[in-house]
Amino acid sequence: MLMERQQRAGGGRLEAGVAFMSYRLRAGWAAALCAVSFVSVWVVQRAVHVSLIDVMVYRAAGQTVRDGGDLYAMRATHAMLPMTYPPFAGLLFIPLTWLDVAHMRTAVTAGNLLLTVVLAALSLRLVLRRRPGTAAVLATAAWAAWSEPVWATIRYGQVNLLLVCLVLWDFTRRAGNRWAGIGTGLAAAIKVTPLLFLVVLAGAAAATRGRDAPWLRRCLTATGAFGGATLLAAAALPHDSLRYWTSCAFAPDRSGSAVNIANQSLRGVVARAQHTAHPGPLWLVVAVLVALCGIAVAVAALASSDRVPDATAWGAVTCGITALLVSPITWTHHWVWEVPMTILLVHEALRRRDPRWSVGVAACVVVFCSDVVWALPHGPGRPELHEGAGQILLAASYPLAGLAFLGTAVAVTVRPRVTAPAETTTVYP
Repeated sequence: MLMERQQRAGGGRLEAGVAFMSYRLRAGWAAALCAVSFVSVWVVQRAVHVSLIDVMVYRAAGQTVRDGGDLYAMRATHAMLPMTYPPFAGLLFIPLTWLDVAHMRTAVTAGNLLLTVVLAALSLRLVLRRRPGTAAVLATAAWAAWSEPVWATIRYGQVNLLLVCLVLWDFTRRAGNRWAGIGTGLAAAIKVTPLLFLVVLAGAAAATRGRDAPWLRRCLTATGAFGGATLLAAAALPHDSLRYWTSCAFAPDRSGSAVNIANQSLRGVVARAQHTAHPGPLWLVVAVLVALCGIAVAVAALASSDRVPDATAWGAVTCGITALLVSPITWTHHWVWEVPMTILLVHEALRRRDPRWSVGVAACVVVFCSDVVWALPHGPGRPELHEGAGQILLAASYPLAGLAFLGTAVAVTVRPRVTAPAETTTVYP
């Protein structure tokens, strides 16, 4: 009898060892794939002499703050680009001036590649409602680095990955986490677009009044973080803060031309459809309607998170996509929200086992990995003003994908599929 128990124990240890080795093998292959992907991105971007032009603007902004100059009169690089972010971002850009340009470019590229891994981990955690495996994170990051929005973020040295990671960090915290909300507030203080999340959190808090939901605490925490960072910037940069919040924040063309093919917002679509660089009130009407729809869907999703396990993921991603659609200027690299959006759609397709969902996922991947918008005429002279109907549709690839996702979110949110309490399925550590 004793020998039999020892044999069973030995067999159990053997099975556990085999499972562990199998996991290590999968993680090892995923790490190799991710390393090859990242090295290839780095080599290709250096081979084509990427400019990292945006981080050069950030560096100039940080230097202007250090020198006590006028932050919003500054122009940087050969393109004479202005500072378009709130003053708090100017304070955060100061460390970029501590390195020479060559070392800064290397550090920023490495930082964005690291943030790609963080984005993959947080996106999987948001959707799966548990800590993802190492192999899944690294394999996802290897793919994400080659999607156009992430590739362009690395190419320009943009802050998009940082902002999305700050927001997703909040939405992957436990319901009672006292720090949840700080990331969203700081993201909004760095760039105003995430302010839409504060509106959605407030709506979810109102919708769940009297229920054990985390949204009121997170809304207050996010608002406090945003207000504190903005007041800190106002104390340090009073002139720049006054100018930004009374003028620059309400100048939609300060970032660039609305008709630019890289502008993948509803305003850009309307501008190209109207063949004008200055779209009329039609875009504002469309944007308001989409904003109201997106906010309503996101609020409804978050409000049902105590009954529908993946409702938080649908609410967070819906809000992120809505913000991209309604912003006056949404460059292609701002669409890094496509990473959690694609993961969410893949998860839903696997759950439903419906071919239509698989087709939708494939279409989403093709849109964001094909560089289709850059195949259209663009550049000096603004050939976008003379696009035909087919070109206008191709030039609207990202917004159309975003609108299709919102439509899907409406269907999923209106018809909740699971009524079990979220506590039985949410396993965040």
